[in-house]
Amino acid sequence: MFYVAESGKPFEEASAALESAVKHNGFGVLHVHDLGASLRGRGIRFGEECRIFEVCNPAQAAKVMSSDMRLNMALPCRVSVFTENGSTKIGFVKPGRMLSALSDDPELAKIAAEVEEKMVRMVEEAR
Repeated sequence: MFYVAESGKPFEEASAALESAVKHNGFGVLHVHDLGASLRGRGIRFGEECRIFEVCNPAQAAKVMSSDMRLNMALPCRVSVFTENGSTKIGFVKPGRMLSALSDDPELAKIAAEVEEKMVRMVEEAR
């Protein structure tokens, strides 16, 4: 269900590398949620770092929504850079597994597989 890779880079460097890899693979970064900072900013003790990158390939997103508009609720894809017990990790929920739970359309499965392949490439480039 998850694809998670350990990075040899510090958190900030891995975050910058992911943003670059997203663009290099034909996706765009729509928004970045700094969840760790948000929690700490609300007075919650949280020692780890966590940034969630909302990423999108417009052509693929349009195909998905053209097939079933309700699937907009599963978009955009999210890739996280986070720390866990002293190591930096980059990961995401696999689009193929997620979409297969929402639709049995074989064309959507094909799109999800293409997106997942590029997302794996992004993570591997960034790590």
